[in-house]
Amino acid sequence: MKDRFKETVGMIDPSLLLRPENVYEDKPVANFRDYSVDDADPIRDRVRRTYYTMHTHMTVDFVKSKMDKWLKFNHFKATMKEALHRMNELVDESDPDLDLPNIVHAFQTAERIRRDHPDDDWFHLIGLIHDVGKVMAFYDEPQWCVVGDTFAVGCKWGKSIVYGDHSFKDNPDSYNSKYNTEYGMYEPNCGIENLMISWGHDEYLYRVLVHNRAKFPVEGLWMIRYHSFYPWHAGGDYAHLTQKEDEKIKEAVIKFNQYDLYTKSTVIPDIEALWPYYEGLIDKYIPGTLEW
Repeated sequence: MKDRFKETVGMIDPSLLLRPENVYEDKPVANFRDYSVDDADPIRDRVRRTYYTMHTHMTVDFVKSKMDKWLKFNHFKATMKEALHRMNELVDESDPDLDLPNIVHAFQTAERIRRDHPDDDWFHLIGLIHDVGKVMAFYDEPQWCVVGDTFAVGCKWGKSIVYGDHSFKDNPDSYNSKYNTEYGMYEPNCGIENLMISWGHDEYLYRVLVHNRAKFPVEGLWMIRYHSFYPWHAGGDYAHLTQKEDEKIKEAVIKFNQYDLYTKSTVIPDIEALWPYYEGLIDKYIPGTLEW
């Protein structure tokens, strides 16, 4: 492919336990991740349409097809900074909390982590790059298979998936006896890392980082891979498929997600002034031109 660089109410995230106040950055905590239906609100209508389309088409076979397409890492080559710059052009169609380019959210997240964890520079960079897998949207992928919450495929749909009470009615896996039972194609307590997750920017970026030999600690890779897996880390679904060791993964993801979620109402940072610091981190942890 040509190189282009040259009716559901939102769940309350477990990270609320870490932020017990009722108002965060002048926005009521209960108003984050509000997926209630309001046809008169264009953002909420956009979010609902994105999820309904996702839940209709996200089957086991579809996920396999996207893995086959994207995990050859032959779509383009770019540095991490070049990929981040593309986020200037992307507004996430699944996000009810933000209607700004994704690069703004990236720096908001990174800077809040930097403030609270000044000595963990790898964590700062994880905050900055966590959504960069959304570059797939610039390579002929519709946003419904790039953005949004993820969930396990190949088993009964998680109870806490947003809009899930009605949005899977046209998904063929809902009626496939291989996939529509409690365990589906999995063994009991097989472990989170052995589940096939709906295709999106989390899994893609995780695979890109592994493929390009990123130097992050494993906690950082877990944060990338599962930060959108809300039905598990926020909704409590899939407990019958998890292992005891998965609690370490969940702890890392929840540690990250308080920054991913609650920074979306803060002021816009001075991105140009911050670039030199983060360029240094990119050179340290994921340097050079990468295969995407």
